[in-house]
Amino acid sequence: MANALIVIDVQESFLQQPSWEQISDPEIAIRVAELVESARVRGDQVIWVLHSAPGSEGPFDPERGLVRLVDDLVPRSDEPVIVKTSHNAFTTTNLGQLLIHSGIDTVRLAGIRTEQCVETTARVASDLGYFVEVVIDATATHPLPLADGSGVLDAATVIERTAAALSGRFALVTTLAELGVPA
Repeated sequence: MANALIVIDVQESFLQQPSWEQISDPEIAIRVAELVESARVRGDQVIWVLHSAPGSEGPFDPERGLVRLVDDLVPRSDEPVIVKTSHNAFTTTNLGQLLIHSGIDTVRLAGIRTEQCVETTARVASDLGYFVEVVIDATATHPLPLADGSGVLDAATVIERTAAALSGRFALVTTLAELGVPA
């Protein structure tokens, strides 16, 4: 089995939003860095993904200079950094080709937003035939308003719901501790 760790959207764009104060794990970059180091030691491919919204004039507009990894995360020269414009990391990128070219059959996912880009990437990867692992405590998200406007799901509930939706259907949901990564 050839493995890849795909780090999704742990980027400055999120840190510069007022909603960062409500993120489930403000130390997400530390956990992701530990996971990355563990992947490197195992010889797994590490692929970095950034989200971009050209022309939006917001924090995801590349013209603002925030579509970059947070300062604590530094890719090696052999680690691809790809930029997506869709929620999943496949549709608007060459991620599929990178994985095929490297002979990857297992993808391990971490990053920001648990229920959005991480979950969507997990579902697409599963549909494409990859064995998918989501390192749930190496993801982070924000509280979400209920569709009917009657309240808000706290971030922990959003993460719990995402884990339940993915587990056994689209991905193996795992933790840093289960992978032997110090947290």
